[in-house]
Amino acid sequence: MQSAEGKPNKSSLLVSLRRYASAVRNMEETILLPSLLRDVPSEDESDCDAAEESCTDLYDNYLILKAISYTMESGLISSDNHKAMKNGALHKSVEPLVGKDPEALFYFHLKGLFSVLSDLTKKTHHLTEKYMDIIGTYFSQ
Repeated sequence: MQSAEGKPNKSSLLVSLRRYASAVRNMEETILLPSLLRDVPSEDESDCDAAEESCTDLYDNYLILKAISYTMESGLISSDNHKAMKNGALHKSVEPLVGKDPEALFYFHLKGLFSVLSDLTKKTHHLTEKYMDIIGTYFSQ
């Protein structure tokens, strides 16, 4: 039997969750004036859903990344997150797995979770770097 208190593998879910939480903490500690991110367009194409929403600015991304981190750490789902849960596109790719082996369904969701956490961590780092660039231009003037 393995010890539950052993060091987690670098590709474990726990490490991914910690990496994302750490990136968000760093973002919050670095970005002292989030309002400077208003009206700065996001360079990420995934922020633009052609039919549902217009492109978001970095301030919106900042708020979303913080909200996801809060939800992840507290376990509380805010009413704003219900729109993501109601999105039918999220369930279309799961349909072939429903009613099959629960282990296959678990791994399907786990793979998706790793992918989302990785994307969120990258986005958080990018937003922090962009803020540092903005601050640098203010202080160099």
